[in-house]
Amino acid sequence: MKLAILSLLAGSAAAFAPSPMKATSTSLNAAVEDLAGALPPVGFFDPLGFAEKADENTLKRYREAELTHGRVSMLAVLGFLVGEKVEGSSFLFDASIKGPAI
Repeated sequence: MKLAILSLLAGSAAAFAPSPMKATSTSLNAAVEDLAGALPPVGFFDPLGFAEKADENTLKRYREAELTHGRVSMLAVLGFLVGEKVEGSSFLFDASIKGPAI
């Protein structure tokens, strides 16, 4: 049991260790580093490597899609929370739905 806990602690500590970064200089990488959201401690964050095969227009489309999906998910969470708060006072279904949404 102690060995399992120790290995979990070691694995979680290794997750936050800095990884060596290779330095490459291409025009695409220079454009990627200038995009909004590339911050100094991490730089350009692409853990799955989508940017390696994409050109500049595709990267901008990925960024736009990411922002759109994030905004839609925030609205969905807001709608879920509002729906929980106004339980029983809805004009839909004659306000006959009771209980939590999940």
